[in-house]
Amino acid sequence: MLQPVKTESGSVEGIPGRDRSVTVFRGIPYAAPPVGELRWRPPQPPEPWPGVRRADTFGPVAPQAPGPELAGLDLPMSEDCLYLNVWTGAGADDERPRPVLVWIHGGGFRVGTGAHLRYDGEALARKGVVVVTFNYRLGALGFLATPELSAESAHHASGNYGLLDQIAALEWVRRNIAGFGGDPDRITIAGQSAGAGSVNFLAMSPLAKDLFHRAVAQSHARHCRDPELRFLASSYRTPADAESAGARYAAERGARTLRRLRSLPWPRLVEGNASAVDSEADTGGPAKPPLFRPVVDGWVIPDGYEQTYAQGLQNDVFYLAGNNLDESGAVPESTFAIYRTAGRRTWRPGAPPVHVTREAFVNAAHEKFGAMAEEFLRLYPAHTDDEAGRAHCAAVRDNARISTWLWARDWTAHAGRSVHTYFWTHPSPVMGQDPPRASHGSEIDFVFGNLHPEHGSWSEEDRAVAETMSGYWANFVATGDPNGPDLPHWPAWSADTPSVMELGGGFAPVPLADPARLDFWQRFFLTQQAW
Repeated sequence: MLQPVKTESGSVEGIPGRDRSVTVFRGIPYAAPPVGELRWRPPQPPEPWPGVRRADTFGPVAPQAPGPELAGLDLPMSEDCLYLNVWTGAGADDERPRPVLVWIHGGGFRVGTGAHLRYDGEALARKGVVVVTFNYRLGALGFLATPELSAESAHHASGNYGLLDQIAALEWVRRNIAGFGGDPDRITIAGQSAGAGSVNFLAMSPLAKDLFHRAVAQSHARHCRDPELRFLASSYRTPADAESAGARYAAERGARTLRRLRSLPWPRLVEGNASAVDSEADTGGPAKPPLFRPVVDGWVIPDGYEQTYAQGLQNDVFYLAGNNLDESGAVPESTFAIYRTAGRRTWRPGAPPVHVTREAFVNAAHEKFGAMAEEFLRLYPAHTDDEAGRAHCAAVRDNARISTWLWARDWTAHAGRSVHTYFWTHPSPVMGQDPPRASHGSEIDFVFGNLHPEHGSWSEEDRAVAETMSGYWANFVATGDPNGPDLPHWPAWSADTPSVMELGGGFAPVPLADPARLDFWQRFFLTQQAW
């Protein structure tokens, strides 16, 4: 077991993991509590502490609406939430530093915590990786922008406090991780959904330059002209839109001044965050992004995807990115009848449409594709409701694979390091899903090697898939290449090969789509606004 570790703020003592070769450090403060006058300000260094701090308890979760993301967690909720956790198998006498994985939790920038059992780093630590998870400010507390907040900023920017927390956590890791056996020159950031969106934004942020060397975006690395980008977790706001929405939000709470806004109890600020959508965003359909999300503010995020990549201004790192079979509105065929019965009465922020009737499918095609709708309907024909459901899912999946392939083309135009893309297809029983499906986030348990009984009934096949997936991720964290001994070969992205690596249901490259559909999507994207 690793002995107490000295950090820049004081010494910390961890506890043994379930495997006693792994030491776990929970609840290490990486920034000062963002309360009082520090609410809606960049994170400040943590206060030093005397003696040895026992790091045996996760820190409080960031204020958020209670939901399934917190199920099974007996943790307080507090604005004093900027804590991180470390899993390491390093011993005091280890000479070779280990690669580091910094995991950014998802949750639509509204909910979630780095303390969730699914992100337990012990299995990856046994593979030689030092794993870090952390909390960051969410919802209005993490992403509120107003004219007054921008005016008081030295950078004339507001709305990216949650991203600034993430950068502060990475700075802490760079300065302190060597004491935990980690290599500050081999840091990977990774996340799923809003965590993947965060990875994409950090990869464009000059403030994060040299803080990481590899990046993993699990779901939603999309082409800059893909309309799906506008409501998924990789969506962003302009300063004017963000400040206007923030001013309305403050006025609705009776806060006419910043002093009053900062004096409001946090439950008043969290109220309504879980369902708050940006109704003004044009997404080509009914889906809308979360109201509170990152801002292209000219400082933390200087520009959008197209301009950043076109000018080669992104942080040149190794990248791994992909999507899942049953997400972004695609669902298993066995659930079509359930979706027809349930319908869609309210829209969760970032939730995609699911079209399983012919009428809904055809109407959505005309709304989204306009003059190209009839061509789309010839490529994805539907004469019955079931055919419409199958055509809808096929189109969603083609869109995702093609969009990520085109994203990689834009990324690599001015970046020198390799990109690996994937499509996850393994049906998972995670969270009791019936039927099992390769749903949004279902790959997380396999990546971390955490097939906990609390999250599903796992088979031997599941365990074999988890061993392969965690092996790929551990290799990528170590070298920037997921390949290794006894693993199916995963070719890097190539502009000459329109394919993607299937993971889970099989482990081999598969085509993006048939040639006619591939051509359609590329031409359609050219008609869309670039983000």
